[in-house]
Amino acid sequence: MTELVEIQGVRAGYDTGDVLQGVDLDLHEGEVVAVLGRNGVGKTTLMNAIIGLVRPRAGSIKLEGRELAGSSPHEIARAGIAIVPQGRRIFARLTVDENLKLARRASGDRRPEWSLDDVYALFPRVWERRRHRGNELSGGEQQMVAIARALLGTPRVILFDEPSEGLAPLVVDLITNTIAGLRERGLSAIVVEQNLHVAVRLADRVAIMTKGEIAYRATTTEFRADRATAHALLGVS
Repeated sequence: MTELVEIQGVRAGYDTGDVLQGVDLDLHEGEVVAVLGRNGVGKTTLMNAIIGLVRPRAGSIKLEGRELAGSSPHEIARAGIAIVPQGRRIFARLTVDENLKLARRASGDRRPEWSLDDVYALFPRVWERRRHRGNELSGGEQQMVAIARALLGTPRVILFDEPSEGLAPLVVDLITNTIAGLRERGLSAIVVEQNLHVAVRLADRVAIMTKGEIAYRATTTEFRADRATAHALLGVS
């Protein structure tokens, strides 16, 4: 498989010091990698470092061989990495349609692989709510808008940070089915997820973080058979 994202030796953090202690991770074209770990081990910091919201102090982040470490979020988005952030973060005072048209304009001159019609077809509920403001949507509707917004950016890679967080079980199933469908269409993604069932359903490979490092790597099949590791590193059986 063609290597799409290559992360080597990334150290990054905040004013209090480094959270990431030399992270190595790779993603192949058409693959989904799940990043798992207990709270506070650096999963969201890793996502923010990849997308440019946290500037790495050391290490390399490459997309198709192009160095992105230290680039601005705008430059990284233009290069082809999108994020569905934890908490959704859609514009509360803009309508759904305005949120999505803004994302389409932000993608610049790249050939659109997803149109507004495409994402409305993917999420009929979003189309029904297109004239409602962001703060009038349920959590599940906001997550649909956040995924649609990412797709409209014409990404090569999508980062999903806790896509099932705070959602009702039926909505979690809908979001999981949607991401699984995108995966079957060749989506390349890194998924941070506390819901182990969601993570192993979506991923080809699993990486577990502890104390700012990747401590374990395996295919999803290998991970399913390795309950001892899940228990030791994640506290689940």
